[in-house]
Amino acid sequence: MNTQSFYTRQMLLRYSRQLVAARRLARYDQLLGRGPQYGSEAAEVKRSAMVERVAREVMENLIFSGSDNPVVHEVQARLAEESGENFIFRYPPAEQDFQVFRITPDGEEIELSRGEKQMVMGRLWDVTLRTVDATML
Repeated sequence: MNTQSFYTRQMLLRYSRQLVAARRLARYDQLLGRGPQYGSEAAEVKRSAMVERVAREVMENLIFSGSDNPVVHEVQARLAEESGENFIFRYPPAEQDFQVFRITPDGEEIELSRGEKQMVMGRLWDVTLRTVDATML
């Protein structure tokens, strides 16, 4: 046995071990849902998480601050269209909790009860999710 064949065999053995390790890692990735066959599902999960994050940001930072953002106007218009009523959302400076007011046809603002506020917030979340989902690429 010469030295060159020994080194060649050692190189091929090392290469074989690397291939086995790579196959094992590919199987683990596939089981965890990161493999190539789950690519579209993983992308959809990432997109839905991003949509939810942006929708939460829109609700917390734009709607309650009274922003003139086009997305905020669209969300408020859709909410008014679906519920048949206009609402104002406010964070009063001296209080910890936000307030939701219903605007009557004569322009009066009526504060909603806790149960009504929860229903409106549920609708607002649904409308915001759908709006952000429609506007994201």
